[in-house]
Amino acid sequence: MVSTGILAVGALVVWAVYRYVSGLLRNIAIARKTGLPYVVYPIHPLNVAWQLTSAIWLPLFNKLLPKSWEGRLIPMNPDWSYRTNQTFFEWAGGESVIILSHDQMVLYTECAEVIRQVTMRREAFPKDIARYGLLTMFGQNVLTTEAAIWRMHRRVTASSFNEKNAAHTFREAIEQTKGMIQYFFRSENKIGDSTKTIRSLEHDTIIWALNIIGYVGFGLRLLFPGQKVPDDPILARYGSPNPPPGYTLSFADSLGGLLERIIAILLLPEKIMPYLPFEFSKKAWEAKDNYRKYMAEFLEYKTEQVRKGNHERMGMDIMGELVEAVYGEKDTKKSAELTNDEIISNAFIMTVAGHETTANILHFTLVELATNPAAQRRLQKDIDDILGDADSSTWDYDRDVNTLLASHVGACINETLRTMPPVTGIPKIVSSSSDQSVTIDGQKYVLPAGLSIILTAPPVHRNPKYWPSRPSERTGKSTDLEEWIPDRWYRETGKSPTNADDKSDEDTADYGGFQGSDTSASLFRPVRGSFIPFSDGPRSCLGRRIAVVELAAALPGIFQKHSLELAVDEWASDEEVERMSAEERRKLYKKAQESSRDNISKAGSIITLKLLNGRHVPLRLVKRGKERFISDLELD
Repeated sequence: MVSTGILAVGALVVWAVYRYVSGLLRNIAIARKTGLPYVVYPIHPLNVAWQLTSAIWLPLFNKLLPKSWEGRLIPMNPDWSYRTNQTFFEWAGGESVIILSHDQMVLYTECAEVIRQVTMRREAFPKDIARYGLLTMFGQNVLTTEAAIWRMHRRVTASSFNEKNAAHTFREAIEQTKGMIQYFFRSENKIGDSTKTIRSLEHDTIIWALNIIGYVGFGLRLLFPGQKVPDDPILARYGSPNPPPGYTLSFADSLGGLLERIIAILLLPEKIMPYLPFEFSKKAWEAKDNYRKYMAEFLEYKTEQVRKGNHERMGMDIMGELVEAVYGEKDTKKSAELTNDEIISNAFIMTVAGHETTANILHFTLVELATNPAAQRRLQKDIDDILGDADSSTWDYDRDVNTLLASHVGACINETLRTMPPVTGIPKIVSSSSDQSVTIDGQKYVLPAGLSIILTAPPVHRNPKYWPSRPSERTGKSTDLEEWIPDRWYRETGKSPTNADDKSDEDTADYGGFQGSDTSASLFRPVRGSFIPFSDGPRSCLGRRIAVVELAAALPGIFQKHSLELAVDEWASDEEVERMSAEERRKLYKKAQESSRDNISKAGSIITLKLLNGRHVPLRLVKRGKERFISDLELD
């Protein structure tokens, strides 16, 4: 007689198979009804278990499965949209493709027309906040909310992002760039007019961005190692490299540790973190614990200052402005609805959003400029024409920033944002209240309520339908869109989508923050929806102007008096380079260029796009006029 246990297991298997098959058939029927191309998978690429173990299974699948599966396997790589660009969309037969399994259905799109409609119709296509739930660890914030609650958070936080504060940030970015250069040229790292090989540029730009975030987020002046701590007791307490009484980390180390170990902090239960037998979990808990205590102390201090009527702040100070918005006098108060936890959470989310993104953009821009000498020489010429030899202390935001952004400075920043967008996939969702339609080339497609959408930035940024391109001189491919070419931003305008002028259903309300274009009017203006490094529409990044201003200060701050070259230590010593002819140096530098491009092509995303697994591009900073390679006009 069959045991009850075997019958129970059998029933469970039958139920699981039925649930799997019925779910698959249901989703196929829904996808087919939309009229868009769809691809069926036994397990969805966004399945958490798959995401965590894909590095194990993908190599096996690539070996065992027939060649005809190559296109189907592309989305199973978590970094597919950056590493393969249009390949999957071409294989699937459309710019908007539904990927489905029995339990998930997601529309991926590289279509500017669809992206514009999704980003501009906020109520119809809200942010998929379920994917941001982990970022509520300190409380709700502008990133993790929607509808009326989001509007309240947005209204209060947006007030900090104005031109006055952008000017303060420009000045602070100049000072932090000076500090970074001084750090590069510290005595133990200097060889005559050059630094020794810099292998930590990614980390150094992180420090640069963290120091600016300390100023932007909290009104603090943080420093590079070796710089003098200010006399002000408040700034000394939080700007010191040593932890004050009651803490085990300095403020900068707690903030840096929190951001460096953000994945562990988001995923691991806090109560068990200090007891796990792993060093990373203990350090993650220590960083979070110290950071929380600093935040509570900041909040108490800033609240006390506001209640005393002291509204003076050292430049931009998001947390201070949030406190004033909640606890200030009625004539200056914008909203009293934020809780203390929400003040801390919004300050935290601005830190997360503004730190690694800007640091990585600067890091990749510097690497690309060293890899592309002709672009670096043109950048220096434009900087010379705009700023001359004027000391950076005299640079003026109102006079200089927009001019810089209309020059090769802006072109280089834009090209990095195009080729290396900080976030490769922007999650949206069809409103749960009703189905929504999108128009593609004049035809309407109905998307079911609750359908997840991923706006894929790298593919749309490299879609020849929207971007000026030429056959690649370097690779021989039909377009040069996979290459970093700032001159692209002086080329002709791309083709507009069919319904580019139809704005009848767009959300045009003013939700605060910078309202201008992401690119200068003097440069190429991408079709709306084809350039989304900061997303677009009402829920676009609040800090995008601040980020671009920081970069517009950093590039002249570095290249006015210095050049950046790829290090060639792997192939030749300094003595050997000195004895080389010009042609031999060119061949040597081309090896370094190939290595740099290979490293960049293998970048991946952990929250933001970056170099992973210890990959780095070694560089040297050298005073202008003392270059070994960059000044050679034969190198491009």
